Amino acid sequence: MRRTRILRMSAVAAGAFALVLSGCGSGDTQTDARDDAGGAAPDGEPGSVVLYSTQFNPVEEADAIRRDVLASFTGDAEFVGASGDGEFIDRVSAEAQAGRGEIGLLGALHGTYVDLQDQGLLTDLSDLVDEMADLGIPDDVLELGRLGTDQQWYIPWVQASYVVAADKQALEYLPDGADVESLTYDEYLQWAANTAEGTGAPRFGFPAGEEGLMHRFLQGYLLPSFTGGVVRTFGDNAAWEYLAELWEYVHPQSLTYEFMEDPLLSGEVLVAWDHVARLKNALDSRPDDFVVVPVPSGPAGRAHMPVVAGLAVPESSPDPDAAKDLIRHLLSVDSQLATLSAVAFYPVVETGDAGDLEPGIQLAADAVESQANADDALLVLLPLGLGEQGGTFNDIYRSAFERVAVSGEDPSDAVGTEAARLEDMMENTGAPCWSPDEPSDGPCPVGN
Repeated sequence: MRRTRILRMSAVAAGAFALVLSGCGSGDTQTDARDDAGGAAPDGEPGSVVLYSTQFNPVEEADAIRRDVLASFTGDAEFVGASGDGEFIDRVSAEAQAGRGEIGLLGALHGTYVDLQDQGLLTDLSDLVDEMADLGIPDDVLELGRLGTDQQWYIPWVQASYVVAADKQALEYLPDGADVESLTYDEYLQWAANTAEGTGAPRFGFPAGEEGLMHRFLQGYLLPSFTGGVVRTFGDNAAWEYLAELWEYVHPQSLTYEFMEDPLLSGEVLVAWDHVARLKNALDSRPDDFVVVPVPSGPAGRAHMPVVAGLAVPESSPDPDAAKDLIRHLLSVDSQLATLSAVAFYPVVETGDAGDLEPGIQLAADAVESQANADDALLVLLPLGLGEQGGTFNDIYRSAFERVAVSGEDPSDAVGTEAARLEDMMENTGAPCWSPDEPSDGPCPVGN
C-alpha cells in the first residue's frame, strides 16, 4: 500500500467522523497523540511562531517534531507542549484577555477548538483553505474544522488510531478457528488465557500507567463494542465483567505501562493494545517479528476511535501571517511525510506516489484500514463538550476499571458509584451525548 492509499483509507474513518459530528453540537476535550505528558508555558519572542500543542508532548516526540518537521521551516518556530486541555484553554483565554499573546499557532484535537471558538478566541482561516485547495485535504475532513459554521476555524493537521500489536510467537495460542484479522472479544479473552497457560504467565498488556491511554480503550473500544454507547450505557455491567475476567491474563506491570512498544520489544508482553504512535518503536525496530491487527468486535460491533488533530490561529496571535506560513509548512507533502516517519501520525493531504512506507508504519496502516472498513465497524467520537472536565471524565472511567478489574470489587457497586460521579459531571458541564450514544436535548443521561 502506497502513501496515497493511506490518505484515502484514513479519510474513510474521518469522513464517517464528520458525518456523525454533523448531528452533534460540540467537540471533544482531550489531548491524545501519545497524550499529554507534560509541557511548559509558551515563552516566544516577537517575530517567532510559538506552536502551542496538546499533541506530541512526550520528550522524544517533541524532539522529533522539532528536529524532523520544524527545523526545515524558513521562519523561526518553537514547539511548546501543554500538559492538558485545562492548561491549554486557560493559556489561550488569558492571552486573549490581555489583548496580546505569545502563542502564534495552536495544535489540538477537535473538541478543544469547539471550546475556544465558543469563547470567540479563534481566527477565521477560510482564505488559507481556499489557497491550499490543491493539497487534496478531503472535504469531509475539512468540514470538521468549520465547527458547524461556514467559516474555517481550524485546518486538519494529522490523524491516527489505536490497534492491537502481537509478537508472532503468540499466534500459536490463538483459539481454534479464530481469525487474527477479525477477532471477537470472546476470542481475545481465550487467546489471552491460552497464552498465559502456554507461556506460564500473563502476557497480554495494556497502557494502564499514569500517562497511558487505558481510558481510551474503555471509552472508545471496550464499552461501545459491548453496549453500543459510552455514557448512556456506562452502567451496563457486561463490559466491566468481561474486563475483570480478561485482567486475570494481563501482565501485572500493565499498571505501570504508558507506551506498549517497550514491553513488546522486551518480550515481557506478547500482545498489546495501544495508539499507533506508542507502538512505533517496536514496529520500526523489528517489523518482521510482529503482526498488527484490527481491534476485536463485541456484541454491538467493532468500536474504534479515530484521532484527528488540527491547527488554528488564536485571535491573540502576535503574527498571524507568520502563523499561516507555519501552517503551509506543516501541511506540505514533505512535512506530512516527515511527521508520519517521526511520530506515526498519518497525512491529511494527498501525498502522491512518494514511495513505499517503512515496514513498521505499513503494518499499522493496514490494521487501521481494516478496522475502519470492517463490516461491523462502529465509529466512536472522542468526548464532546466537556471543556476543562475532560480529565475528570477520564478519571471516572479509569476509576471504574481499577475498582472492578484490579481491586476485584463487585461491578454493580463500583460502577454504580462511578456512574453517580459521571452523572454529576455531565449535569455540571451540560454536555449532550455524542456518537455512538443517541443524541440528547440536554446533558447526556448516564445509564445505571
